[in-house]
Amino acid sequence: MDWSIETFETSGGEKPVDEFIKNQQPQAKAKIAHSAKLLRTYGNRLSLPHSKSLGLGLYELRIRGKEELRILYCFTSGRTIYLLHGFKKQTQKAPQKELEVALQRMKVLTSV
Repeated sequence: MDWSIETFETSGGEKPVDEFIKNQQPQAKAKIAHSAKLLRTYGNRLSLPHSKSLGLGLYELRIRGKEELRILYCFTSGRTIYLLHGFKKQTQKAPQKELEVALQRMKVLTSV
């Protein structure tokens, strides 16, 4: 049974991950779609090179190519995966600022 993938929605109705994906090049969009399909199929069993645990219940979906893209996500109750935050990776480690955005959004989801 496949997992369900949702994107985080702000209180103002914006979906930052959807906007991030929409602003990518066609080739990157195709890679994101492929990675999302793998995530939907394998869920918490998806591992490197496609997915990596960052700790604290946060994971990154790794989109490799001309640009290194990351989509941070978490698992919620049942078989639902929430895409929290997307960014272009430009350093070896995920920047703390990007992690904090995702953690804050995860906190909003779990406090509802």
